[in-house]
Amino acid sequence: MSPTTFCDPPHRVHIVIYSGFKSFEAVAAATVLDYANAHLAAVGKSPAYDIHLVAPKAGLIHSDTLIALQAQGLDEVPTAHTAMVVGARDIEAAVSEHRRIVDWCRHEAAPLQRLVGVCSGAFFLAQAGLLDGLQATTHWSVAARLGSDFPAVKVQAEAIFIRNGRIWTCAGVCAVLDLSLALVEQDLGADVALAVARDLVIYLKRPGGEPQFSQHLGSQMTPHDGVRELQQWILGHLDQTLDLDSLAARANMSPRNLRRVFHRHTGRSPAHFIERARLEQARRLLVDGDAALKRIAAQCGFGSEQHMRRVFQRHLGMTPRIYRAQNG
Repeated sequence: MSPTTFCDPPHRVHIVIYSGFKSFEAVAAATVLDYANAHLAAVGKSPAYDIHLVAPKAGLIHSDTLIALQAQGLDEVPTAHTAMVVGARDIEAAVSEHRRIVDWCRHEAAPLQRLVGVCSGAFFLAQAGLLDGLQATTHWSVAARLGSDFPAVKVQAEAIFIRNGRIWTCAGVCAVLDLSLALVEQDLGADVALAVARDLVIYLKRPGGEPQFSQHLGSQMTPHDGVRELQQWILGHLDQTLDLDSLAARANMSPRNLRRVFHRHTGRSPAHFIERARLEQARRLLVDGDAALKRIAAQCGFGSEQHMRRVFQRHLGMTPRIYRAQNG
């Protein structure tokens, strides 16, 4: 995607906060955009972003932590080009208390170039009717509630962020870094986004379609020591043949007992865990480089490019080639 050419004055960004907002989300979004400005300044260019914290009422706004931020009133600053509505721990109470933000989203959406629901901030957009008929994501813990409260929204619970034209939504908390970097890349190009990611010591190329929970993170949460150790070993040996008999021997269990214990503690079979782990690794390799599909299939243990294609179609509804084109 070619970067946007900004006009002078810079692109105005409103980060919308309110009592009980998630402080990390507001601070992280502002930090990414401010670092982008700093990189432009370092090469003699004008800032790209004019960043404002705004709230239903001006003043010191207390967050979900010890942090409080000073905000301007929603009506005190000129119309934004991009607005980012952050989430809250108790989002249903927040939406009920701050109907002014819902109304503001509904009435201000039209002139905005981008409107972003950060984490559970998507509930404000949904309440305003702006997500009807669209795919959207949010924090994993409230994804089911978003779908039940707003059945017209096509909730994609695993995605890190989703773009529908000028409407964006993203997963919880740290996913705001991925989304903010994606905005910078869209606006200023990959080089600036990469420079910001390096400054913040974070991983840039995490596309929106990546799952919120990686197989690595999920395996670390497995309570059974033997199963957890086996999962970690599998993740380091995905290119090998991982049949149930060999895994059972490594775990010092019978195949039947391994299948039973593994499912009890992970909610899935060893075969399903392996397939999802291979899919996750393949998605990462497709985005991070230009290796041939056949080579990626071999590195991930699929056995053949055709097998990898079938797994992508089953889980993602698209081929590896299309996935790379959309996320690379």
